[in-house]
Amino acid sequence: MKHLLALFKNKYFLAVIIFAVWMLFFDRNDMVSQYGYSSQVNKLQQEKGFYLTQIAAVKKDLTELDSNLNSIEKFAREKYFMKKDNEDVFIVIKSSKKEN
Repeated sequence: MKHLLALFKNKYFLAVIIFAVWMLFFDRNDMVSQYGYSSQVNKLQQEKGFYLTQIAAVKKDLTELDSNLNSIEKFAREKYFMKKDNEDVFIVIKSSKKEN
């Protein structure tokens, strides 16, 4: 007990403890902020991966559209529901609920 009391009377030990508490909890870059920043970085990295895959898919579609005229017509019909003058377009939507 005397050793512990002597440790708390030491001004250098108290200075280190106060500095550590200040840096861990009260500083602008405290532990809670660092955890928030870390989770935000992880979320942004996941979004980056998603967008990179989307960019790759769009580039693949673009090269396909540049190379073939029939693919342009197919793309316009599937994505934008375009049609020729003498055609009718029927859009079939599959429902997600099951009917008995």
